[in-house]
Amino acid sequence: MSSETIDKQRVIGENRRHESDSGSPEVQIGILTERINHLQSHFKANPHDHSSRRGLLLMVGRRNRLLKYLAASDRDRYLDTIRRLGLRK
Repeated sequence: MSSETIDKQRVIGENRRHESDSGSPEVQIGILTERINHLQSHFKANPHDHSSRRGLLLMVGRRNRLLKYLAASDRDRYLDTIRRLGLRK
């Protein structure tokens, strides 16, 4: 549990816009990307875990909505975020 918290703090630190930022779209997208990547490795070992796969699809949808919002509101921040996280768009 503590390693998950440490990873979350690391992701927040890498994606925040200012010192007290913890909820901007960039931070939320970074956290979702980290969770999605972790679940993808989980599915390689557990291919029949369908309930977790549904959760993965919900996270991917939420991340896509946040990316769409960020692209509409500030294109430069959007491009910087997908470049930094290595997302294909």
